[in-house]
Amino acid sequence: MPAVDVTVREEGEGWTAEVIVRDQTVTTHRVRISRAEYKRFGGGDVRELVRRSFEFLLAREANTSILRDFSLATIESYFPEYAVQMGRR
Repeated sequence: MPAVDVTVREEGEGWTAEVIVRDQTVTTHRVRISRAEYKRFGGGDVRELVRRSFEFLLAREANTSILRDFSLATIESYFPEYAVQMGRR
């Protein structure tokens, strides 16, 4: 599994995370998390939610295929099982 580094900062109506994925190619991603998305996808520690979300994505696609800038809910539009998986801890 590639190394995933997550930095989160609170902003307005939610959070913004900067995610660096270190694999054969290093990629950087910006993820926006609204308070509603935070509740919908499991709550808890925001950093951990983002890290688990990237583990979910990386099990399905290469880091170079992951969007560079997106909101957390975007994952569910590509992978409908995402919400159910995030609810399991």
